[in-house]
Amino acid sequence: MNNPCAPSDWLPDREAGPLRRCIVTGESKPKPGLLRFVVGPDRDIVPDLAEILPGRGIWLTPNRTSLQRAVDKRLFARAARSNVAVPTDLVDRVDRLLVRRCLDRLGIAKRAGALECGFEKVRGALREGRVAVLIEASDAAPQSGAKLAAPAAGLPNCRYFSRADLSLALGRENVVHAALIHGRLAQPFLTEIARLSEFRGDFDGDGASRAEPAQVAE
Repeated sequence: MNNPCAPSDWLPDREAGPLRRCIVTGESKPKPGLLRFVVGPDRDIVPDLAEILPGRGIWLTPNRTSLQRAVDKRLFARAARSNVAVPTDLVDRVDRLLVRRCLDRLGIAKRAGALECGFEKVRGALREGRVAVLIEASDAAPQSGAKLAAPAAGLPNCRYFSRADLSLALGRENVVHAALIHGRLAQPFLTEIARLSEFRGDFDGDGASRAEPAQVAE
């Protein structure tokens, strides 16, 4: 199967909402298409991916290149109009936080009964047409999902996370295959996957993405 994909027609409208200016490109974009940072109490730059922290937001185009440029060019201090401390690992920290948000969404779905685990349960859900997103471990054997290819045709296929990551997030051993069921929890997960994919520069011209195994935030 293909690596994870998140075509634009699976995502919420990113052209709606209040505009914010990226401190790197200078372009104004709707908030859903940007990443927010704030200055913390200790004058350090803090990622605010949930957009809930107090303080004036500092907004960036959501990719590693833009964030690294903001760090290298000291653009956070310019945007904050004061001296700020920027963590040396800020780019990797944001990547880990994006991964954690994806895995947290899967954990919520599992607890809500909206996620199936195990090859047979996933295959059954696919045959019944209940699956919104297929999830396969990034370190699964290439042939392990071959029998799921036909029933999963056309579905988002997420292969960002290792078996260890999935097992820890879902509270069970050796998770290789999982399926997120249609319902209100599917779109939030797809949105988070798209943010991670865009941050890593994994989108290709068709909206599909290519990804390496994720690094999970501690």
